[in-house]
Amino acid sequence: MARRSSSSSRWRYLHPAYYLKRPKRLAFLFIVFVVATFAVWDRQSLVREHEAEITKLQEQLNRLQDQLRNAGDSKQLREDSTHTTDKVTHNDNVWESEIDPINDQRREKVKEAMLHAWNSYVKYAWGQDELQPQTKNGVNSFGGLGATLVDSLDTLYIMGLKDEFQKAREWVATSLDFNKDYVASVFETTIRVVGGLLSAYDLSGDKIFLEKAKDIADRLLPAWDTPTGIPYNRINLAHGNPHNHGWTGGESILADSGTEQLEFIALSQRTGDPKYQQKAEKVIRQLQKTYPSDGLLPIYINPHSGAAASYSTVTFGAMGDSFYEYLLKVWIQGNKTDAVKHYREMWETSMEGLLSLIRKSTPSSFSYICEKNGGSLSNKMDELACFVPGMLALGSSGYGSEKAEKILSLSKELVWTCYNFYQSTPTKLAGENYFFHDGQDMSVGTSWNILRPETVESLVYLWRFTGNKTYQEWGWNIFQAFEKNSRIDSGYVGLKDVNTGVKDNMMQSFFLAETLKYLYLLFSPPSVISFDEWVFNTEAHPLKITPRNDKVENDEGAEAKPQSKAVIRPFGRKQGRISDHN
Repeated sequence: MARRSSSSSRWRYLHPAYYLKRPKRLAFLFIVFVVATFAVWDRQSLVREHEAEITKLQEQLNRLQDQLRNAGDSKQLREDSTHTTDKVTHNDNVWESEIDPINDQRREKVKEAMLHAWNSYVKYAWGQDELQPQTKNGVNSFGGLGATLVDSLDTLYIMGLKDEFQKAREWVATSLDFNKDYVASVFETTIRVVGGLLSAYDLSGDKIFLEKAKDIADRLLPAWDTPTGIPYNRINLAHGNPHNHGWTGGESILADSGTEQLEFIALSQRTGDPKYQQKAEKVIRQLQKTYPSDGLLPIYINPHSGAAASYSTVTFGAMGDSFYEYLLKVWIQGNKTDAVKHYREMWETSMEGLLSLIRKSTPSSFSYICEKNGGSLSNKMDELACFVPGMLALGSSGYGSEKAEKILSLSKELVWTCYNFYQSTPTKLAGENYFFHDGQDMSVGTSWNILRPETVESLVYLWRFTGNKTYQEWGWNIFQAFEKNSRIDSGYVGLKDVNTGVKDNMMQSFFLAETLKYLYLLFSPPSVISFDEWVFNTEAHPLKITPRNDKVENDEGAEAKPQSKAVIRPFGRKQGRISDHN
């Protein structure tokens, strides 16, 4: 009888029949398997718990570092307020702005949200235009100009996030390059990049921001080389070749052509080179020649003839909105003097036209702004048009007392409607636009939410001009809705549908530039970025109001007497930490 080899003896332990004949060994093997499985599972659970604990500790560390970093500023702010009140006067309304613990806590919550958004961008999309939080990657929506980074500069500075600001500043100095073969939107590049850089310069005094702003503006300037001076809306940053979108039929867009004045005037003031201001202001002079009696311009304008396309829509929403905003704000930027008087006159004319578009819903009497197509009105209002209440509040002080009260009252009515854009959906976040129906009030039309700021922007203006803390409460409710529906571990996302809460995959740069900044200011003393000393561009970048010293042109184009300088109060240390570098 042949003997089995030692290797054959070993192989028998792998055969199932061996264990079936020996139940004790089978039981032992089963116990070993169960114990091993439990050990592996337990180790994986420990690893996951450990990672979660590390993440939690890191967040706590970040919060502690932020608190330490700003402890001195917060202490100074409290000392300056002496735990009492700060009287603020606007439109002859004197009210008391108390620096209370609730506002302090809410402001810190908003700052923490900004840190979460910023750190997510740094981790997953550094140097790129925007973060896609769900897939944890960056995309270059604006040609690779670091849009989120540049858009965030002033928000970081205002919130006292000095380390984050410095890190962003180094990227601007060493990596921001505009020599790109990319066809850029003149409008988007101006409001985000030129505006963001100029604001960072005004706040910090760091000349690298001014140099970069001049570089990109020089690349945009050929867009204004048209027979009328009304710019083309697109240009290649490396090669020029300005042109318009094909889908407009070659026409220029109203908002895209009339929303560069603040930035280009400011750039001329800071550099001493008048060419930027001249290009931008020629647009308004051209439009003034044929300005309609109701002040309502269609959204398409021919850059060769200067004629407005009568067939196109009149709207305070998309493609029309910021043109009207800048008429008012250039007047403010210009110290409300004769050189900018025509801006105010055009704006007041347009506000009379706005009044003709106001309707009320039934049964709840929500005031809303219609759109106009030819001779007919459409009962549709964009969330984008929710900047209007803030604009009206800001402009009301330029009227006589009776008219000012009427304009401010309309502002309050419209912001209530905009707040209900949010409150009327299951997620408490607003859709993109709304339709109004007899007997049914409002219904959401386009149902996405992309983290827009307009309603919160208006709440800041209404709160500062009235002192009514209800507007702060509404803003806090909106912030909580963003936290509940849009915050994820890797940033903030919009919603594909405000009814279902399904998330998209984009953290818009304006969420950091505008939405979070306005929320922060809503819970800050009005002296932080005072409306008396700063004017916000349409991307919420504050620009310092400085004296104009140009010569006024009369209607025939002849030069008039030089304009006198307005007195600008210094931005003292008691008015907030942003004054540290002024």
